[in-house]
Amino acid sequence: MPLPVHPALERDRVAVVTGGASGIGLAAAMRFAGLGMRVCIADLGEDRLARAAATLADLAPAGAASIMTSATDVSVAADVQRLEAAVTERFGGADVLMNNAAVQPGSAMFGLPGVWERIIGVNLWGVVHGSQAFAPGMIARGQPGLIINVGSKQGITTPPGDPAYNVAKAGVKAFTEALQHELRNTDGCRISAHLLIPGFVFTPLTANGRDAKPDAAWTPEQTVDFMMQSLGAGDFYILCPDNDVSRALDEQRILWAAGDIVENRPPLSRWHPDHADAFKAVLQKAGL
Repeated sequence: MPLPVHPALERDRVAVVTGGASGIGLAAAMRFAGLGMRVCIADLGEDRLARAAATLADLAPAGAASIMTSATDVSVAADVQRLEAAVTERFGGADVLMNNAAVQPGSAMFGLPGVWERIIGVNLWGVVHGSQAFAPGMIARGQPGLIINVGSKQGITTPPGDPAYNVAKAGVKAFTEALQHELRNTDGCRISAHLLIPGFVFTPLTANGRDAKPDAAWTPEQTVDFMMQSLGAGDFYILCPDNDVSRALDEQRILWAAGDIVENRPPLSRWHPDHADAFKAVLQKAGL
């Protein structure tokens, strides 16, 4: 039996997607437009926005009249506040906000401060700015609504190799949990927050020079399919598998990471020479 569609995802409702010119953001915007929703995509690059808007207009029953774009740097609070004002002026407000904008140029623990500032500015502050700018108006509308913040498994298991990205995405997890607690304890609020946790998805952010999708990766469209099903089920944590990593494997990795604290192991013990074999044994016992 198919899951119900969330009432915020209906014809003529309004969706705002940051980072909406490509990847998961564009795939989500395409799905929203195809449902007959009015859609605003926010991103950087006028040419990229124009191409994406044309794609959305082709899918939208009302055509270009239901699509708007905004050149927005989500790391700048004033930019996001202007985005909210523009959406309110054009469409009357938002029912769905998807804080999806992200960058991943790579980082080193003692790397350039500017790299850290940009990664945390977009990936974490962008989520904070979006939620704070849009949520009050969404609550005031008195209608069912969604705030979908895009996190990462790297913000939960924090593997070595890209510490700034991990820090930002760990912050997104903590912020979205706190946001949902706030929303569910606000009188009259019909907005819920959700944490989308993609697996390996082939997007411009993850391509790393590759032209073809690796077999292990999902497409953005598969990720949005999973997101829509999970929203219909009311899930807060939308933990996506991919073609290489199953839900069961994700669960073992997450439990092991939490166990570092409970068992007083060294941090990131999955990659520690004294503990890596113990983790492999857990996976073997679980048939993974």
